[in-house]
Amino acid sequence: MRSRLLPVVLSLVVLVLLGLGIPLALSLASGEQQRMFLDRLTITERLASLAQNLVLNGQDEPHMRKVLQRYQEVYGLSSTMVDRDGTPLVSSPTAPAVTDASIAARLGEALAGRQPEPPSLFLPWDSRPMLLAEPVMADGEVRGAVLTVSPTDALGEKVLVQWAFVLAGGVVALVLATLLALPVVQWILRPIRRLDEAAGRVAEAAVRGGTPPQAALRSGPPELRKLAESFDSMATSVTELLAAQRAFVADASHQLRNPLTALNLRLQNLDEMVAEEALSDYEAARTEARRLNDVLDALLTLARREAMSGAPVTIDASAALSERVAAWRPVAASRDVELRADIPDGLSVHAVPHAVDGILDALLDNALKFSEGHVPADGDAGVEVSAYRTGAMVAIAVRDHGPGVEPEELDRITDRFWRSPRQQNVAGSGLGMAIVAQIAERSAGRLRLDLPEGGGLRITVELPAQPLV
Repeated sequence: MRSRLLPVVLSLVVLVLLGLGIPLALSLASGEQQRMFLDRLTITERLASLAQNLVLNGQDEPHMRKVLQRYQEVYGLSSTMVDRDGTPLVSSPTAPAVTDASIAARLGEALAGRQPEPPSLFLPWDSRPMLLAEPVMADGEVRGAVLTVSPTDALGEKVLVQWAFVLAGGVVALVLATLLALPVVQWILRPIRRLDEAAGRVAEAAVRGGTPPQAALRSGPPELRKLAESFDSMATSVTELLAAQRAFVADASHQLRNPLTALNLRLQNLDEMVAEEALSDYEAARTEARRLNDVLDALLTLARREAMSGAPVTIDASAALSERVAAWRPVAASRDVELRADIPDGLSVHAVPHAVDGILDALLDNALKFSEGHVPADGDAGVEVSAYRTGAMVAIAVRDHGPGVEPEELDRITDRFWRSPRQQNVAGSGLGMAIVAQIAERSAGRLRLDLPEGGGLRITVELPAQPLV
């Protein structure tokens, strides 16, 4: 975040420097131009006063030519004196022709009696000279004019030097602003960085049931410190609520097991004592008691999974899957269901501990349960387990040939305690798929369900792949 905030701060500094530097540079150029204008105006006025005898009676022409030549040698400017008709009387050796448009315009203004005005703002890359034309007055009338042409090369060089100092000062100010902005930005971002780190560990602390890390600091802006304190309060409350929820589920499941066990024993003791007409109700009561027992087992499993450490580890998926398939083969054989597996070597995942075991146990329990006693149209009542690498994920798929579900019911399979209306007579609690979805989510994986051709249901869990060390 520092890489985004620091450019914003420096952009504001650059805008401030530009807002101050550009007017300063233009002001320096204007000041130097004004000084040159006043200096050249003084010279032009001096030449106009010396030219009165020349324009009135034509005297002192050789002397005036020497004067103009001397001014050119000392000041580097050229000049021309004209009569009231604009005819040149005497000029410097390098004076331009009065027929030039800009020169003729300046002489015309002077012969009309107008005083010289400061030219427009000069910039270093301008090559135009400074033209000043002063009227020569006698008895209140304009009798001629004096024109001075001053090169501006030296002025441009002086302005460039001053601008270089302004630019250097701006660069130094920018460097100083960067050095000052770095600790300020770090001071601002320190609570945000701490808050981000704490947020990343809150989930792990909530899963483990430990104390969440504290994000509040004594440094940083007051608003961010207040935000961090509010986050700490929220994280503590969430962790305590989750811990209380897990404790309630575990305690309730455990406490209900004793009276449920006593109820089952009492029902068994009534085997020989139930009248014929009450036998159906008695069997229904025993079925519901067994179902309640399954629900309590699933709740305890769910509570254990929620309390499981949230730190992912590297798991040899090939070995874990092969071991669980071998353990489930006797169960499948006892239900007259063929269990087939296609598990290549070398598959590993980065997931929460026992993720592969828990996922396959839940999926096989469902698949065998719904495949038992069901004769599909193709006559294949088997269950297929497969695993394969797909991009950056390892897929674990279990496909059965049972009755399946309706397409509109696929989105509800992972809901807790949900059972298809067509399968209410099948034993189970409806928590198996919720557990699988929870394990996949905590392992940064995903769960996919689809209805393959030939009937049944295929459930695929994708977990992040991890090379074996």
